[in-house]
Amino acid sequence: MTDTRRTCPTTPRSVRIPHSPRAAVARSARVASAALALTGLLAVSACSGDSKPAQQAGPAVTAEPAALSPSPTPNSSPSGGVVRLTPDVMSRLDVAIKQVMSQASIPGVIVGYTAPDGSYQRTFGVADKDAGTPMSPDLYMRIGSVTKTFTATAVLRLVDQGKLGLDDPVSKYVPNVPGGDGITLRQLGEMRSGLFDYTRDPDFQQAFFSDPNRPFTPDQLLAFAFRHPANFAPDAEYEYSNTNLILLGLVVEKVGGQPLQDFLNQQVFTPAGLTKTSLPTDAAFPDPHAHGYTNQTQSGAVEDSTTWNPSWGWAAGAAVSNLADLQTWSKVLATGEPLLKPATQAERLKFKAVGTSPDLGYGFGVFTTHGWIGHNGSLPGYESVVLYLPQAQASLVILLNTDIQQGGSEPSTSLARAITQIVSPNNVYTLPTPPGSGSPTASPSPTASPTASPTASPTVSPSPAVSPTTSPSPAVSPTATTPAVPTGTPTLHVS
Repeated sequence: MTDTRRTCPTTPRSVRIPHSPRAAVARSARVASAALALTGLLAVSACSGDSKPAQQAGPAVTAEPAALSPSPTPNSSPSGGVVRLTPDVMSRLDVAIKQVMSQASIPGVIVGYTAPDGSYQRTFGVADKDAGTPMSPDLYMRIGSVTKTFTATAVLRLVDQGKLGLDDPVSKYVPNVPGGDGITLRQLGEMRSGLFDYTRDPDFQQAFFSDPNRPFTPDQLLAFAFRHPANFAPDAEYEYSNTNLILLGLVVEKVGGQPLQDFLNQQVFTPAGLTKTSLPTDAAFPDPHAHGYTNQTQSGAVEDSTTWNPSWGWAAGAAVSNLADLQTWSKVLATGEPLLKPATQAERLKFKAVGTSPDLGYGFGVFTTHGWIGHNGSLPGYESVVLYLPQAQASLVILLNTDIQQGGSEPSTSLARAITQIVSPNNVYTLPTPPGSGSPTASPSPTASPTASPTASPTVSPSPAVSPTTSPSPAVSPTATTPAVPTGTPTLHVS
């Protein structure tokens, strides 16, 4: 994910616990699983997930304490699937968010929820643990696999312009893709190409963790992926892979005739009204921004990852944005307006099942979970969730400055679940937890707590369902196993 213009974040992942590094084995499983983005779902962080593991794990998610699962009260009757934003409901949201923050040791959180009857906007905790600077709604944040929604939209803009078709083979635009004649652009966007995820390659992980500030080019990222055989035949199944989005980013550059960041600025960000969103070409981070904290480090200790170069994520997870822009984007993503023709948006929303739950699906660079449409993201130090519930015209955006998992749960997933249990009790945000996932740590530590961690985006970090943390099933591809990570090398978790 080779040019100075492209910078990609290390495998986006979610929930982190500053005080509790994980064992090396757990970390590598998690890194693989969270690969960009969807830390959330599938990135959501996320960004996240392999279809087979998701089926094994099922749609189950770590249950929140009873206090976070309130029952509707007489004055909060559902409207379009959501309860009215009364003072009591907002108070319950405050309590639930603070409780999750305490349980998961989350430094800071920004939350924005909007429905026809009002809005709830809050910030909690700190943006800088050393200085004690409080979080504020205007802060720029790294958003991991939510970036995938922008790249996918850029492809769809080109579809509307008649410059390419979703069923075109990727080989028509990008040379030397293994099996590229049989892999379509649609399959790349739907995470059904079978291509190996470069963030799971041991040499990539070694290169990244030995120097998180180093730049990566798209060609370098693809080289890490293409040294591995495909995990399955195109469209045979679902498996979250950041490699897919790097390829789509190159397609946009080829067909659009300009660098990806420029195409996004002109054809996605500006017409959508996103004035604070960008795809960095290096580690530059607009001010003001929150500091990010991760335990995806060589030592397993928590570090400040604010200035780490996100070029490794590029089209899959390097974007920066803020609360206001993402609240706007949540509706644009779910409806297509004003960027896409209705027929093209319909192609985006052709969700295919992920795992065994009929309520979880992945479309073209977007996921759906229990009625909500959007994506999540996760990369070292940051997580995000961007959602829209069409039936209620409600949007939810969550931004936090850590990806350290606690008790087997991504922090962003725990927050989104706690919030939706209150505002949309019939549409609760859930993502499956892949088996064997855990927070990454470079090496075993006597103090490490080997807790399993849920996934992240759609990264889709990928979120658990979308999280590439699980290894391909031997039954699918006996030769496509992930090489063992060298001892002492942490594995990258992204979504």
